[in-house]
Amino acid sequence: MTTIEIDIPTALSDTDLDALGRLLPQLSRSSTFDAERILAMLDHPGADLLVARVDGEVAGMATLASFPLATGWRGHVDDVVVDDAHRGQGVARRLLEAIIELAETRGLRTLDLTSRPSRTAAIALYESVGFVRRESTLMRYAGVRE
Repeated sequence: MTTIEIDIPTALSDTDLDALGRLLPQLSRSSTFDAERILAMLDHPGADLLVARVDGEVAGMATLASFPLATGWRGHVDDVVVDDAHRGQGVARRLLEAIIELAETRGLRTLDLTSRPSRTAAIALYESVGFVRRESTLMRYAGVRE
């Protein structure tokens, strides 16, 4: 039986960092891995890196960014990715359930995420755990380097 565990690490081994480095290109071809950036997330008060392990091996990750606004604490889910070898095993669902629980525990007023329209399976998963499509236009300032 496969065991999926979700944790919010306070430290990462070199093996963990290597595994996370293999995940990011599966999220986006333009994603570049930077171990220092990942390690900085561990100490950042507004970022939670959730790591999924299947039978002890890193199988996926997701990030919850939490921040205060004048209208209340908000949350944004980013960088949800599961290794190709572990897709279809419920890993992403467990990551999302853990993020939702964390958001509820913290009393976040909203929890948002974005997804490319072409990622139909991901969108179906997000909807199945309670995310709903909103009538809004996502804007990004073109002057910020990605």
